[in-house]
Amino acid sequence: MEKTIASQSYLGLIKWLIDARISRGWSIRDLAAELDVAHTTIHRIETLERRLDVHEYVHYCRALNLDPIEGITLFLLR
Repeated sequence: MEKTIASQSYLGLIKWLIDARISRGWSIRDLAAELDVAHTTIHRIETLERRLDVHEYVHYCRALNLDPIEGITLFLLR
């Protein structure tokens, strides 16, 4: 079994989150401030050094005004 963090579907999910952040004109630091976490946490997630857990994923989506179900659907269809 392929490691989740290295899978194409997980990479697609993270890319979806990054694209949403960038489309809002937010930097990594902006999102980190919104989530009340260190900017290094966001950087590690976006560079696949750290995996998002489900709870974090939902908060990440809410901060970016995304529907978490949409992301999961994208993840499952890859």
